Amino acid sequence: MGEQGARSGRNVAKGQSGASAAKPAKRESHLAMVRRARRMNRELAEVYPYAHPELDFRNPFELLVATVLSAQTTDLRVNQTTPALFAAYPTPEDMAAAVPEELEAVIRPTGFFRAKARSLMGLSAALRDDFGGEVPGRLADLVKLPGVGRKTANVVLGNAFGVPGITVDTHFGRLVRRWKWTEQEDPEKVEAEIAAIFPKSEWTMLSHRVVFHGRRICHSRKPACGACPVASLCPSYGVGETDPEKAKKLLKYEMGGYPGQRLSPPPDYPGRPAPPLGAG
Repeated sequence: MGEQGARSGRNVAKGQSGASAAKPAKRESHLAMVRRARRMNRELAEVYPYAHPELDFRNPFELLVATVLSAQTTDLRVNQTTPALFAAYPTPEDMAAAVPEELEAVIRPTGFFRAKARSLMGLSAALRDDFGGEVPGRLADLVKLPGVGRKTANVVLGNAFGVPGITVDTHFGRLVRRWKWTEQEDPEKVEAEIAAIFPKSEWTMLSHRVVFHGRRICHSRKPACGACPVASLCPSYGVGETDPEKAKKLLKYEMGGYPGQRLSPPPDYPGRPAPPLGAG
């Protein structure tokens, strides 16, 4: 694993060394890219058969709220915050009627707590007034709620309603560009191009697998290339640590033997649950 990528890297280096260098590698056709992308997805499915949303939730409202809170913070910090939040405000009606300062105090650990409190109270009021206190199961309705964009809507649809969707968060966009599945930067354009590569039935789980891989192995600044199960299919192999032993030390969460982000992970999750807030 990785030898082909290493040879490719050496060939690229030779191609930049002067007139006597080897010819540059042939540009990958769109069809070849699609086949490679689908194979990567199949292999990631074997590595992460337990891939799941990393936010704790028990119903669509809790997932919607948790996803809004996850902006500019970790899912772990959200999961450590939401038990107290949902104990105090279990329904949209409760959250819509919250005292702003009290709601802000509960969600303060997630950062940007004033703006998030306004969004949570606004979306809760909209759910109460326009949807009978229930989270709608349509994209067009969800994106009208305060603080809810297309990414948040797809998270809720895919994981609370079983409606396939591609969630383009920071990790997803970074990896699909690193893998040359797309060159787009705009999340909606990324979503459209990736949706065209995979069957609709794969969209939600593809999102989980890519995000899992980005959080555990294919990190932003120093990916663990030497421990990557799809290294032989990656056109960017070598941007990170290629030594297998050194790469193993870069693995995170269950891949590195550490707790995950969820306090209440699914039964098939192979790692340890995260500790609650203030538990060391």
